[in-house]
Amino acid sequence: MTGKPTHPAPRRIRIGAGAGYSGDRIEPAAELAAHGALDYLVFECLAERTIAIAQQARRKDPQAGYDPLLEARMTAVLPAAMRNGVRIVSNMGAANPLAAARKTAEIARRLGLGDVKIAAVTGDDVLDVVLQSDAKFEETGESVASYRKRIVSANAYLGASAIVDALAGEAQIVLTGRVADPSLFAAPLIHEFGWRMDDWDRLGQATVVGHLLECAGQVTGGYFADPGYKDVPELAKLGFPIGEVAADGSVVITKVPQAGGRVTQATCKEQLLYEIHDPRRYLQPDVVADFSEVRVVEEAPDRVRVTGGRGTPRTDTLKVSVGYVDGFIGEGQISYGGPGALARARLAIEIVRKRLALTGVQTSELRFDVIGVDSLYGKTLSSLNAEPHEVRVRVAGRTTSAEQAVRIGNEVETLYTNGPAGGGGATKSVREVLAVQSVLLPREHARPAFTLVEI
Repeated sequence: MTGKPTHPAPRRIRIGAGAGYSGDRIEPAAELAAHGALDYLVFECLAERTIAIAQQARRKDPQAGYDPLLEARMTAVLPAAMRNGVRIVSNMGAANPLAAARKTAEIARRLGLGDVKIAAVTGDDVLDVVLQSDAKFEETGESVASYRKRIVSANAYLGASAIVDALAGEAQIVLTGRVADPSLFAAPLIHEFGWRMDDWDRLGQATVVGHLLECAGQVTGGYFADPGYKDVPELAKLGFPIGEVAADGSVVITKVPQAGGRVTQATCKEQLLYEIHDPRRYLQPDVVADFSEVRVVEEAPDRVRVTGGRGTPRTDTLKVSVGYVDGFIGEGQISYGGPGALARARLAIEIVRKRLALTGVQTSELRFDVIGVDSLYGKTLSSLNAEPHEVRVRVAGRTTSAEQAVRIGNEVETLYTNGPAGGGGATKSVREVLAVQSVLLPREHARPAFTLVEI
């Protein structure tokens, strides 16, 4: 199988990153659609838990379950993208790619954009298969069957193949569910350059490209920035990256000149190592990528060439993220300021600790923090801190029921009038916990396909 294009292979493809997570900024994507001279704009919007949350939304409303910012994003970028011939690939379909495609068609129609071909990629939802299997969770070794009543989703990480097929079918917008992040970027390259799906070295380098771009503003200096040590200009106007990719897979990472941020050898190296376990065996559904020989060279300001990614044959299994309900978290917070703030905060914690015990609140986990003193590093560093002028108490506990969780925040709130003195700004909340574990599924159980939705 190949991603053979329907036209002569171009010398270079420009791919822009439109988002690095579900709630990311929209303006940088609109800037790229209008001024990036792009061939493709890719939005990566799914985290491990995001799709489980989306599955819950779909259960409540069969027309829901796609990314909550899909409408805002598409409204912002479609006019410029369609005017400039920019094709869009995104996993904003989340738990409902078909509904996302229909919604996008509705937006395009409302914007008067004429005929736009939109494809929905499905096949990642393998809940029925997983529930019927004897699989065990990779993280704990526990049987999936023992969680059966609590499981809300099971989504396999698909590769590039169905996206490639949709692009070959002339789709201008491709919306997927759970697809591996680098595969969203690899698919346009496979399609445009006609790479074989077993050209492991090129797919390995395509994974390098996708990995550099998938977190958007991280590689243009966002997550990199550290004032006085690693300074980055105009972070409030941070631009998202562009990858200029040649037919051999080599890439130059850059950005539009007017955007804030910076692309350097260091920003690219940090992103290259981000979330990588074994750089020689970065497991992806398309290929086992090898980053160990990657070379990163700064050619000019905001232009960094990256080469040397390789690969070996893909595995016979796909990773599946299984989302399940894992109780509730109740939380309460309150602030103390002025002389003796830390002492009053610690007294407040002792009061709540005793109150929860006295009233019989049942928790499987319970923690007490003084934010700014010990909430991150515990007692290890707290004794080194100078006496703070203001602190915030946080009490959080995990319970089996929402009713028990509510009582945690209530006890913090009662500190207002029941001491110690000077508490203010109390808040309380309860949220259901959606946890995620993984199983490995033989890839033949996931059957990716695409459906065209025309306006």
